[in-house]
Amino acid sequence: MPSSSEYLHPHDRASIAGDSGSDDDLDLEELDPTTATVHQSPRLSKDETTRQRGYGSGIALRNLRVGGGSRGWKRSASGTRHRDPEEDTHGLLEDREGEALRSSHASSRNYTDDDAPLLDNPRRSSARSFAGDGSIRRRGSRSRFFGFKAASIFSGPSSWARRNDENNTTKPPREVFVGQAQRSKYPANVVSNAKYTPWSFLPRTLYNEFSFFFNIYFLLVALSQIIPVLRIGYMSSYIAPLAFVVSISLGKEALDDIGRRRRDAEANSEEFSVLSFDRPLGGRAFAAPATNDSDVDEVFEITKKSKDLKVGDVLKVRKNQRLPADVVILKSIPNESVTARQSSSAEIATDLMRPDQESAQPPVEVEPSSSAAADKIDTSSTSDTFIRTDQLDGETDWKLRFPSVLSQSLRLRDFTRLKVTASAPDKRVNEFLGTIELGSQSGFYDPHVDKAQTGGGASSEDRQANSAPLTIDNTAWANTVLASNTTTYAVIIYTGSQTRAALSTSPSRSKVGLLEYEINNLTKILCALTLALSIILVALEGFEPNNDKEWYVAIMIYLILFSTIIPMSLRVNLDMAKSVYSRFIQRDKDIPGTVVRTSTIPEDLGRIEYLLSDKTGTLTQNEMELKKIHVGTVSYANDAMEEVASFVRQAFAGNTLTTPSAAFGAQAGLGAAPRTRREIGSRVRDIVLALALCHNVTPTTDEEDGVKVTNYQASSPDEIAIVKYTEEVGLKLSYRDRQSIVLETTDTGSVVVRVRILEIFPFTSDSKRMGIIVQFETADSILESSNEDTEIWFYQKGADTVMSSIVAANDWLDEETANMAREGLRTLVVGRKRLSLQQFQEFSAKYKQASLALQGRDVGMAKVVSEHLERDLELLGVTGVEDRLQRDVKPSLELLRNAGVKIWMLTGDKVETARCVAISAKLVARGQYIHTVAKVKDPSAAQEALDFLRNKTDCCLLIDGESLSLMLGQFRSAFISVAVLLPAVVACRCSPTQKAEVAELIRQYTKKRVCCIGDGGNDVSMIQAADVGIGIVGKEGRQASLAADFSITHFHHLTKLLVWHGRNSYKRSAKLAQFIMHRGLIISACQTMYSIASHFDPKGLFINWLMVGYATIYTNAPVFSLVFDRDVDEHLANLYPELYKELKSGRSLSYRSFFGWVLVSVYQGAVIQGLSQILLHTISGPRLISVSFTALVINELLMVAIAITTWHPVMIFCLIGTALVYAASVPFLGDYFDLEYVITVDWVWRVVAVCAVSVIPVWAAKLIQRSWKPPSYRKVRG
Repeated sequence: MPSSSEYLHPHDRASIAGDSGSDDDLDLEELDPTTATVHQSPRLSKDETTRQRGYGSGIALRNLRVGGGSRGWKRSASGTRHRDPEEDTHGLLEDREGEALRSSHASSRNYTDDDAPLLDNPRRSSARSFAGDGSIRRRGSRSRFFGFKAASIFSGPSSWARRNDENNTTKPPREVFVGQAQRSKYPANVVSNAKYTPWSFLPRTLYNEFSFFFNIYFLLVALSQIIPVLRIGYMSSYIAPLAFVVSISLGKEALDDIGRRRRDAEANSEEFSVLSFDRPLGGRAFAAPATNDSDVDEVFEITKKSKDLKVGDVLKVRKNQRLPADVVILKSIPNESVTARQSSSAEIATDLMRPDQESAQPPVEVEPSSSAAADKIDTSSTSDTFIRTDQLDGETDWKLRFPSVLSQSLRLRDFTRLKVTASAPDKRVNEFLGTIELGSQSGFYDPHVDKAQTGGGASSEDRQANSAPLTIDNTAWANTVLASNTTTYAVIIYTGSQTRAALSTSPSRSKVGLLEYEINNLTKILCALTLALSIILVALEGFEPNNDKEWYVAIMIYLILFSTIIPMSLRVNLDMAKSVYSRFIQRDKDIPGTVVRTSTIPEDLGRIEYLLSDKTGTLTQNEMELKKIHVGTVSYANDAMEEVASFVRQAFAGNTLTTPSAAFGAQAGLGAAPRTRREIGSRVRDIVLALALCHNVTPTTDEEDGVKVTNYQASSPDEIAIVKYTEEVGLKLSYRDRQSIVLETTDTGSVVVRVRILEIFPFTSDSKRMGIIVQFETADSILESSNEDTEIWFYQKGADTVMSSIVAANDWLDEETANMAREGLRTLVVGRKRLSLQQFQEFSAKYKQASLALQGRDVGMAKVVSEHLERDLELLGVTGVEDRLQRDVKPSLELLRNAGVKIWMLTGDKVETARCVAISAKLVARGQYIHTVAKVKDPSAAQEALDFLRNKTDCCLLIDGESLSLMLGQFRSAFISVAVLLPAVVACRCSPTQKAEVAELIRQYTKKRVCCIGDGGNDVSMIQAADVGIGIVGKEGRQASLAADFSITHFHHLTKLLVWHGRNSYKRSAKLAQFIMHRGLIISACQTMYSIASHFDPKGLFINWLMVGYATIYTNAPVFSLVFDRDVDEHLANLYPELYKELKSGRSLSYRSFFGWVLVSVYQGAVIQGLSQILLHTISGPRLISVSFTALVINELLMVAIAITTWHPVMIFCLIGTALVYAASVPFLGDYFDLEYVITVDWVWRVVAVCAVSVIPVWAAKLIQRSWKPPSYRKVRG
């Protein structure tokens, strides 16, 4: 086999040349500084070393972590994998000694990230190398970095700049000196979510306020009063209402921003423990616990507030503590509660060592900086750290993180010798590129030394040996939480505005309700009416000067007098109403936990035309349960699972370790059992064992109420469901780390299976499968097993679409997977293959060689896996996992469909499962035809499908992601024009980008309201693209609910949100807006009648306080009380969802209804002013004003009473209270009224007559219209 140096030299040349000729970037995620180490080997001869090759050259084990980097199967559609910025560096860290140190399985291994073998020798030392007189340059056990030119490639700024140039990135990397002052200035670690500063608050808020048409119009009207010739009454009567409206909005903004600042202050004042490497001058400080005695009195622990933390500070973090900044983990120490478990892991590691590994333990040459604890504890397991990232990316699963082996073994005081080189701040939370370098005892300042005398080569070698790459697995970002029971030391690399959390936070799009746009259009009509009316009145005078005023001045005065036509209070009243609606929603006991995050669009809930829903976790519970197993001839489900449990008990009876090759029932004495039963039992045992081993689940033990409880953490709920199933049938996952898996029976609790993980192939969306290579322990100690007896097995599970070509030929797989999919089950095909030692070594060598390639690496690695492993696997069986429907999903979807809402289901699941869920959830009506468009690549076939759909618009369309991509790319307009006509559309295998694109396309094409609902981080883009985004707090985290406009806890709450609260919000706001406009129109009509009667003299009729009082205390409360009105009760709204259909047409506030109110307002204004003038035989004076203004107020109160459909106590209180307030204020209106005349009977009967003529005809017309053409709600109410 070629030595590592043979792979290294070409790479060295490439790196020296700058890799300018290669488009392949370096992939640091392939490197595992934590596990890429070497077991101490004796100084064997070259021949002996060559013979003791162990398990072959080091194979780069793939990442076990969630979302981990590059994969062997990760390819683009074209067959070549899209490369990340950190690709193709796997191979940079291999020793130059070639085969000299490859004396054991462990020593040859170059473990990648979390996929490092799960057990290893506990003895280790640091990663320091020594150059001396003929002495062998050594790495401590498990600290060898494969001879990568790590320092020369990653440490130097010049090479970083070269890498960044290749990736079209101009941002330079940063060098962070651990525990020391930094050479560059970085932003303070301050959390700031405030919108404004004390200096920017007024300018920004005033600009925002006066960008609205309403406010700028009234500002101009108020400013016009500065001009004496245009002045009408007191200037305060125009300034005060505007100031009130603006101050309300500014006060709301100020309170919101003060609340944000208070939350920021709390976060910025949170205290954290920081290591100080110099004795603090003051403040709270105490000696930090040392890794050995020599650390005492040299490292101190001080407390800092979050805002005082700086780049380079070393944090000490404990369980359940939030990280205040982006950090690189340096060291992780298990707490006492887990020491016993770790020690048992070390015992397992020792037992699983092969004979050549045991004999290959030389005297450990310990580097001075390595701690004593590092020699006794296996850092591959004790340094594991889990974090929770739900506050960052919305995923609730724990993520595995670990320190670099270069820093894990250091004493605390030696942290100051470390330098971290990190890439520039970036918002991508799943990517990181960096290196860590261990300097000399004197630090990184190197005085000038004549290299000709000292030998420059040794310095270069030392530097490369003391450098290690850093990947995403060595980091933890701000706002993540330490989940494991460890004490973790981490250095801060990004602070404040440069953290991933700050950079990835973008303001969501400001959503404006459809009602706002409609009202804005109506106000423009009112403005045009005002201008037209002013010009008409001046024109009737012949454009002649009047009272020494030029005609254009008269027009300006009329515009000011008629400014009430555009109601100033409209926007404030609507904003207040929306706050009331939000309160109604959040206080509704039937939908507890509902949160309104965007209070500006509650009316849009009543106008939804299209509902786009995710499937998993939204329509389904995302609570997986394995419901069915098929092993070829027998299928087990429901009660039959008891038989599976009995087979498992028989297979794993006794206290000895079991392997797949063991005869079924031999330990239980069932050798005489019928052959058929033995065969079936063997098949059941094999598939259960495969399910218990082939996964990425990690068991964790927590204490709840003093009782130890085992929980499982994994990247997928399917994985957890399968592991829980194996536990239910008798085979429990008791321990798992990156090196080993231990299984025990639930009957006796004894260990029955113990394996060493040799290789892991994690599941990816591209590969659609996961695999694992394990080595079984066959006796109490693997030392008793010969190489020939060693059992190495390759297990694989995945989607039937990819596994059908991998497993051996059979005649039942396709049929059974189709049956399970029709039952709504998520299917997984399980297979296995036994590998001989020679086969595994051959695979290892080829895989290692492919992993070191700079070009076509991933294709080459996938090819090696395919050729050596993925051929003719033994088909063990098929599992069916059920994702149960959410509560009341069926009636909810049926109700929404009857309400005229067109429902689209967008999911990443496969076609058959999506079809089954659509049918079972009643998304598709009974007997409705489902037209499937799948795997369409030919444009002619796509055109054919569109032609069919045009002629059959009553069917349901089922389309997969590939076909959808073609449709959106080449038939965008044609597809959407047909799809929006269909009652239901199901799109499967959709990416998050496609979901958002579909939502945006429907919005743009139809101009209708689109609602999107989801529960996972992959639904956020879709939710933000929708007019109304609804997030469900679910298993996949809170990211969707935090990004949504409305957050609910269950899908069936959506029906009440739309059919009840949406209906009420829209109907109430429409009625409220109409009354506010009516209130302004009617007083303008009175002004017009007055101007005509006074020979077109532009004088004000109701001025100063009368104008202000009319718009506020005399009419506002009764009009605003309409937010409590409702036309039907909740029972009828749910019983007759067809009532929701008419809301979407917008009839409640249409041009027709608007002009109807304009006519009513003109009639009533003309009657009130004209009849008052006729009855009093005067056109001006305090008597006329007292009659007309009183009639105006009473008319408005009566109109509100007529418009109410369902009375509410608040309405009654507002009407009676306002009437009493007006009556009580009349004695104070002596400047405007003739108070002596007001108390006479003549005044009373005139007011009653005017009100009767104004209101009774309108009321009568309304009654006739209801009888002749009753609205829908009147029909259902009876």
